[in-house]
Amino acid sequence: MKVAVTGSSGLIGKALIELLEASEHEVIRIIRDQSKLDSNTRYWNPATGDIDTTAFDEADAVVHLAGANIGERRWSDNRKRELRESRVTATELLVEAMHAVHNPPAVLVAGSAVGYYGNRGDEVLSEDSEAGKGFLADLTVDWEAATNTAEHEGTRVVLARTGLVVSGNAPFLTKMLKPFKLGLGGPLGDGTQWWSWIDIEDEVRALAFLLTSNLSGPVNLCSPNPVTNREFTRTLASVLKRPALLPVPRFGPRLLLGAELADELLFCSTKAMPNVLCNAGFKFEHDNLQATLQRALVSA
Repeated sequence: MKVAVTGSSGLIGKALIELLEASEHEVIRIIRDQSKLDSNTRYWNPATGDIDTTAFDEADAVVHLAGANIGERRWSDNRKRELRESRVTATELLVEAMHAVHNPPAVLVAGSAVGYYGNRGDEVLSEDSEAGKGFLADLTVDWEAATNTAEHEGTRVVLARTGLVVSGNAPFLTKMLKPFKLGLGGPLGDGTQWWSWIDIEDEVRALAFLLTSNLSGPVNLCSPNPVTNREFTRTLASVLKRPALLPVPRFGPRLLLGAELADELLFCSTKAMPNVLCNAGFKFEHDNLQATLQRALVSA
């Protein structure tokens, strides 16, 4: 299979390409750095609307993982616009380019997020659950809608609603490690918010599974064993052999990151379940959080 991939330099993209190439698939990376172009890469720049459509010549599928880091900095109006353009505008450009070639790719696996569901407390969320409220939920709704043209043109479109990806070099985990190693870690607020997580290996295995399955529409990419923030904290502390007794008051992250970002990223409760994946026969290999964190921290 020939697969074109955006976001190839990111956490998920790198791991996915390694898996695809190990499985003897041909990968074309769609990149923004013109200095790194070679026979296996093609250029695009969503900000300027430039894209090399030869990326899709004879491609069987596209995996679209590009998007600016949600939690990298405060959500100013300019930052919100950047986040939207890196997802919605970029996806619209990609879909248009896919269908500008004579034989468009048959499959588009498009990145999305469980942020679609918003803050839902203890509610168990499946792919049939309605969208939530807030900036992230609204952004994700529009991000997914940007693939509509591809679906109308006959492409099988899968919306990969990914949870918190656990890996040794995952940005959220590297930020957590320093205070935890110093014995200063603890739950965020009361710690009752649900975190839907997935091991990096299961994440890329699931993406590869979606390429060859007959699934379409939204698919939750998260472990069947979501945990509360308090349980995540306790497990991380146990793996590090450190205490985690000090709750982090809500005002701290809100002051540091801005209230909106902190509330939607850290204190949001999303208990998503991978019903579609499991019903299609996908088997999770790493659904135990403690074992996943132990493995991740070896490479951290």
